[in-house]
Amino acid sequence: MKLVTTLYRQFQHLVHEVAKFGIVGLLGLVVDLPIYNWLVFNNPLVLADSGIGMLHHKPLTAKLISTTVATVATYLGNRYWTWRHRERSGLHREYVLFFVLNGIGLLIAAGCLAFSRYVLDLHSWLSDNIAANFVGLGLGTLFRFWSYRKFVFREEIALDEVEHAPAREASAVAEQVELDGESTGDLPVVR
Repeated sequence: MKLVTTLYRQFQHLVHEVAKFGIVGLLGLVVDLPIYNWLVFNNPLVLADSGIGMLHHKPLTAKLISTTVATVATYLGNRYWTWRHRERSGLHREYVLFFVLNGIGLLIAAGCLAFSRYVLDLHSWLSDNIAANFVGLGLGTLFRFWSYRKFVFREEIALDEVEHAPAREASAVAEQVELDGESTGDLPVVR
């Protein structure tokens, strides 16, 4: 029965991580999409092809800029919310790895956009957004979730420690008080 309980708790924990990662990803999308569409189509609302933006003929550069801005927001959300239960391994190390792995995710999205633009010769706002922000982002997101868990936010604190740390601390203090009271015969001393 303990095995089933452990597996259930691990699955439940993974579901919570995936949900939080998804919400942070949506925040990144809310940052990424308007910037990309403003730079390429002069329309941050992503409603239709409303013109030619300042980087209309450089969609990959526009994607690089929009994704870089979104990466800052998603790093903060993932570090301090999605994987806050994982040990800190140094801001510099985490930030560099996060950006490198996010760069690989960006290459996945940019590859889909480049294929759409330069192989299929599709240049509309709809084809760009489907290629980069639906197909590319979807594939990149799968890679990011796996790689962030594996390489950036590696060390996981045991679930029991996260969920029951305050209760364990109180229990340890109570045990110490009890031991002090028994060993000296005096009033308990809390250390």
